[in-house]
Amino acid sequence: MNSNKLVYSIVKSFLIIAGLVALFNLIIISKPLIGYISLSIVVSLIGRPIKNLLVNKVKMNHLFSTIITLFLLITVFFIIGSLIFPVLATQAQNLSLLQIDDLEKKIILLVKELDMFFSTYDINLSNEISSILKSFDFSFLTDFLNGFLSFLGDSTITLFSVTFISFFLLKDSSLLLRVITIISPETKKLKVKNSFEKIVILLSRYFNGLLLQITILFIFYSLILLIFGVKNAFTIALICALLNIIPYLGPLIGGFLITFLTLTSNLGLDIGSSVLLKTLGVFVGFCIGQLIDNFISQPYIFSKSVKSHPLEIFIIIILAGLIAGALGMLIAVPIYTVIKVVLSEFFGDIRFVKELTKNI
Repeated sequence: MNSNKLVYSIVKSFLIIAGLVALFNLIIISKPLIGYISLSIVVSLIGRPIKNLLVNKVKMNHLFSTIITLFLLITVFFIIGSLIFPVLATQAQNLSLLQIDDLEKKIILLVKELDMFFSTYDINLSNEISSILKSFDFSFLTDFLNGFLSFLGDSTITLFSVTFISFFLLKDSSLLLRVITIISPETKKLKVKNSFEKIVILLSRYFNGLLLQITILFIFYSLILLIFGVKNAFTIALICALLNIIPYLGPLIGGFLITFLTLTSNLGLDIGSSVLLKTLGVFVGFCIGQLIDNFISQPYIFSKSVKSHPLEIFIIIILAGLIAGALGMLIAVPIYTVIKVVLSEFFGDIRFVKELTKNI
C-alpha cells in the first residue's frame, strides 16, 4: 500500500511538473497572441464609453454601436499613422541606404556653427563635442529604423487581429467575465464579478484619461512648433506626445528629440539669430508643456481614474521600472489598479488593505 502511494505521488508530481513546463512553453509560443489580446482589451476599454453613449443615449443596438465605435477608433489610428509613419519610414529608408556619413556631416556642421557663435563669448565647445562625436556610433540608427520598418510590415497582421478580438470584446462586454468566472470557485464568483466590474470602470477611465493627456500635449507642442516654424510640426508633436505615455523616461526622450529635430531642420541659417533662438524657444515651450502635464493633467487623471495618490503612483512606476524597465513603467499603473481592486474585494477586512484601498 505504501509503495502504491509512493508511485502515485511520484506520478502526480511528474504530471504537475510536466504540466507547468507545457504551460510555460505555451505562454512563450503564444506571446504574439497574448500581445494581441492585451491590445484588444485596451482598445475595448477605450471604446467602452463611446459604445455606452451610442447604446444608452442614441438607443442603438449592440452590433451597430460596436461597429461604429471600432470604425471611429480605426479612423483615429489611421490619422495618427498618416502623420507618423510616412516621415519615419522615409527617414528609415534613407538611413537604410547607409547615409550615415551625411548625418554625421550635418551634426559636425551644426557643432562648428555653435562653436563659432559661442566663441564670441570666449566659450570653446569644439574639443568636448568633437571627442563625444568620435566615440559615438551613428550606425545604430540604421539598425533601429530598419527594425521599425520590419514592425510596419507586421502591423497589418496586428491590426487585423486586434480589430477582430476587440469587436467581440466590445460587442459582448461580459465575455471576459464569463471566461474568468468559469475557472473561479463557486464561493468566489460574486467577488470576482464585483472586482471585474470595478477594474473595467477604472481602467476605462484611465486609458481615456491618457488619450486626453496625449491630446492636450499634442495641441500644445504643435502650437509651439508652428510658432517657431519647425518643419513636420504635427508629426514631431505627435511623437513627443505619444512618448509621454512612458512615465519619466518618455519625456526625456521627447525633449531630446524635439530639440535635435529643431536644430537639424534649420541647418544653414544663422546660428545666432535664428537656429539657437528657435531651439531655445521650442525647448522652453516643451518644458512648459511638461509642467502643465505634471502638475495639472497627470494628478487629475490619477486621482479621478485609478483613485491613487500621485506619490503612490510615482513609487509604483519607479519600482516597476527597476524590475522590468520601460515596459514595466508603461504597464505599472494598470496592473497596480487591478491589484488594488482585487485586494479590496478579497482582503478588505485587513487594516492595511482597507487603508490602501479606501478610495476605491
